[in-house]
Amino acid sequence: MSSETDPTRPKSPASQLMDAEIEAKKTESEGLAPVNEPDNTPDDSGMNFIEHLDELRNRLVKSGIALVLFMAFSAFFSDFLVNDVLIAPLKNSSDSIILQNLVPYGQISLYLQVIFFSGFVLTFPYLVHQLWQFILPGLKENEKAATQFVISFISLSFFTGIAFGYFVFMPISLKFFAGFGTPLIENNIAVQDYVSFFTGALLTTGLVFELPFVSYILSRVGLLTPAFMRFYRKHAIVVLLVVAAIVTPSTDIVTQLVIAVPMILLYELSIRISGYVNRKHHSFTESTIPPPDKRQQS
Repeated sequence: MSSETDPTRPKSPASQLMDAEIEAKKTESEGLAPVNEPDNTPDDSGMNFIEHLDELRNRLVKSGIALVLFMAFSAFFSDFLVNDVLIAPLKNSSDSIILQNLVPYGQISLYLQVIFFSGFVLTFPYLVHQLWQFILPGLKENEKAATQFVISFISLSFFTGIAFGYFVFMPISLKFFAGFGTPLIENNIAVQDYVSFFTGALLTTGLVFELPFVSYILSRVGLLTPAFMRFYRKHAIVVLLVVAAIVTPSTDIVTQLVIAVPMILLYELSIRISGYVNRKHHSFTESTIPPPDKRQQS
């Protein structure tokens, strides 16, 4: 038997490369392109990568449907939302400020923005619920038991921030804007600029009031400790006062304190939450790790 046809003889690299090219062409001609299979190994939650993507898609679809439904609900009250919710703080602040539309589609855009913003605010608890349900399989049993509390706490904090922005921050800011400057200049505000200021202010205050929950998450993963927050308390108060002075257009110290005091209280509440999380973590660690003498005996 010749060496060229001996099946036991190892092939040369050139022969192996030629065989690979022939096999690739054969696969391509059959319409079967080689693919890299994704890692479908289940994780700790019992779901693989494809199942996680499918779960995320389902959560996003449900969130989108809920947003559309609440936007449709808001559309029925669009005139009330525009006249009695959006423009009311401006009318109550001063009669000298006039809203004006500068583009042909301005009022249509105004109504659409109001409907979307109202729908988002109303859908916020459900969005938080869907996000929490997505990460729920990877949580521990005691964390799963706190699902209702977490969703309620995040939603309550957000709505409290929205209320603070609407009933405290907006009136103070608009009254200052209306009274500042010379009376020889009329305050005619473009409606698009006012809507941007209105929604931006409420979203900012709503997210700022989520600081206690952010503190809980950072403390839970070990990135934040109450000792660290207490050590930098004075620095944080100075920073918050500066932020209040920047955000608040008025130079009145009382007005600035109206904005700064809630943020300082939120910082103090975050210290308490961080301390609670760290105490709970240390007590759990001490209960699970045996004393040194028992570890030596084992």
